[in-house]
Amino acid sequence: MKKTIILALMVCVAMFATSCKEKPAAGPTGEDWQPLFAADLSNAVYPAGVWSVTEGVMTATEDQVIWSDKEYENFVIDLEFKNDEGTNSGVIVYCTDRKNWIPNSVEVQIADDFAKQWAESPKTWQCGAIFGHLAASKSMVKKPGEWNTMTVTCRGQNIQVVLNGEKVTDMDMSLWTSATKNPDGSEIPAWLSTPFAEQPTKGYIGLQGKHAGAPIYFRNVRVKPLE
Repeated sequence: MKKTIILALMVCVAMFATSCKEKPAAGPTGEDWQPLFAADLSNAVYPAGVWSVTEGVMTATEDQVIWSDKEYENFVIDLEFKNDEGTNSGVIVYCTDRKNWIPNSVEVQIADDFAKQWAESPKTWQCGAIFGHLAASKSMVKKPGEWNTMTVTCRGQNIQVVLNGEKVTDMDMSLWTSATKNPDGSEIPAWLSTPFAEQPTKGYIGLQGKHAGAPIYFRNVRVKPLE
């Protein structure tokens, strides 16, 4: 009897310890979720003929971004993506200039970390990173051909990235006061010329197309405002 009681207590302690572990940001449950783009892309902004949808899967034939038609502030975006071999893409938030988006936005990197060119690149160029600024804590991306889930939570200057169920990135943009150096002293790519501490936290949302010659596929792209 005593052994049974002790075993039950041990199980309860283990369950309590598991429940106390840090959990990733919430995924797409509950109400208020809306598709970022209409099923026919009629509310999207992109060059004609570049992006298409087949059976709910979006892809592009060129390195052109598809943009939301309105700006977002304090929101969560949740999506699935599938890499090809060598894919380099991204989820773009807080964009204030869609024609000159690179220095005027924040990019959450999507990449095929299994490809040699990205595996050997700086960690801030790999999947789940805030491109050029903050590396993901670990690589959670699946191999090309498999679907991944990504949830990006943007609340003011805080950006969190959950990749395949695990939080891999947590950024406080106010710490990035330089346009040339990250807080850890590493270099920021020269073409990213706006210090994140000065970057507005309201803007358009975009998905990068066929960059570096490899396609990217998206589906179930949803957005939810935060209070």
